[in-house]
Amino acid sequence: QVQLAESGGGSAQAGDSLRLSCVASGIALRNYGMAWFRQAPGKEREFVAAQRSTNNNQYYRDSVKGRFTISRDNALNTVYLEMSNLKPEDTAIYYCAAKRWIILSQIRLQTGYDYWGQGAQVTVSS
Repeated sequence: QVQLAESGGGSAQAGDSLRLSCVASGIALRNYGMAWFRQAPGKEREFVAAQRSTNNNQYYRDSVKGRFTISRDNALNTVYLEMSNLKPEDTAIYYCAAKRWIILSQIRLQTGYDYWGQGAQVTVSS
């Protein structure tokens, strides 16, 4: 059974940093493209960042470029999202997602991923 478990969310002030972790079980992350999505209250879930397994290239939505970094530790079967210079508009539930051998055309699409975590709340106050 595949499980993705996020942790590290919480409350922060604008300008602070947080790190989210997503531990996978039942799959070997080295074979999976990994992504973070988020959903703010009253809004649709949106792509935040992704990293392919084949070349470790990283992809980001424009509003988080330069502030967020996705990384992985295959030995720990964990993917991270380092978030710095947080803004109130970053407030959302953050979800990690996994897809074996994801292709580039799908990497920003929710439908491209097979497995999802339960989400971690991030709240940023001004």
